[in-house]
Amino acid sequence: MKIVVLPGDGIGPETVAVAVDALQAVSGRFNLGLRLEHDVAGHDSLKRHGATVTPALLEKVKAADGLLLGPMSTYDFKDEAKGEINPSKYFRKSLDLYANIRPARTYPGMRARLGEFDLVVVRENTEGFYADRNIESGGSEMLITPDVVVSLRRITRQCCERIARSAFELAMTRKKHVTIVHKANVLKIGDGMFIDMCHQVGKEFPDVRVDDVIVDAMMAHVVRAPDRYDVIVTTNMFGDILSDLTAELSGSLGLGGSLNAGRDHAMGQAAHGSAPDIAGLDIANPISQLLSAAMLLNWYGQRRGQRNFMDASAAMERAIASAIESGECTRDVGGSLGTRAAGEAYLRHLQAA
Repeated sequence: MKIVVLPGDGIGPETVAVAVDALQAVSGRFNLGLRLEHDVAGHDSLKRHGATVTPALLEKVKAADGLLLGPMSTYDFKDEAKGEINPSKYFRKSLDLYANIRPARTYPGMRARLGEFDLVVVRENTEGFYADRNIESGGSEMLITPDVVVSLRRITRQCCERIARSAFELAMTRKKHVTIVHKANVLKIGDGMFIDMCHQVGKEFPDVRVDDVIVDAMMAHVVRAPDRYDVIVTTNMFGDILSDLTAELSGSLGLGGSLNAGRDHAMGQAAHGSAPDIAGLDIANPISQLLSAAMLLNWYGQRRGQRNFMDASAAMERAIASAIESGECTRDVGGSLGTRAAGEAYLRHLQAA
């Protein structure tokens, strides 16, 4: 398996370095034959190439089997005419990575403020209210007059169908429960189509229990009783907000692993941002990047029918749980270690996982 590795901005180089060490460790142990090809995107690429991402980099990623993307300073990139392209958006759109899979769970050894839970947010990734990815060219947010802005939202039957299918297929490997999150009481046509397509796909999975919840009520429900949920499927912006909430409810946004997957490509990407205020301080939590790397291996193993990749992914996740339970982790999840020391401890747990 060939993986392009882009360390990103801010804390990215620190957390991605830990993930790279872990990938190299499991490659030898599970005979994966991983080939890691390092390149740059974001601010480093802007300095070198005049653009945060380049067409040449995209071709390199297309030719690989997966992409590991570090956090990017997306808020800094405002003018695409100056090469300031959002790398995350660029790869999601260019590779049609329509399913954003974001698990959230509690771990032994951490205080479970809301009780134990284990859920996954399945978020549509290519349309919705995101003005930079729902039309072919340019953006869909328009300044009509100096005092009026109009933002367009795109919802398509095709995108609803394929994200619903991703959610139901995932639910079949878990507790067989899908919750559809929407705002159909207000967005009657768009979210009405989304709900209809989810229920239509759900008929193909009669063993899966299905319910639906309005998004504002869902925010209250997951805070009150997150253990009620298994797989949550929703549109782009709702999923972005909800998955950050559920990751934080598990103990820290630093636990938020994320996989962006399409038919032919996938990208492991930490759910959090580049946190430039703590870059270089050796305090960033590498677990989100580790989980994202593990999810990338699992995606590849399932797609190719290669059990050793799925076993390697499971070992990486067990090592995370073991490190947290022993307290050998960063401060945000109850430990006292810095990023480098937490990475070294994680590798010791990985040897025994």
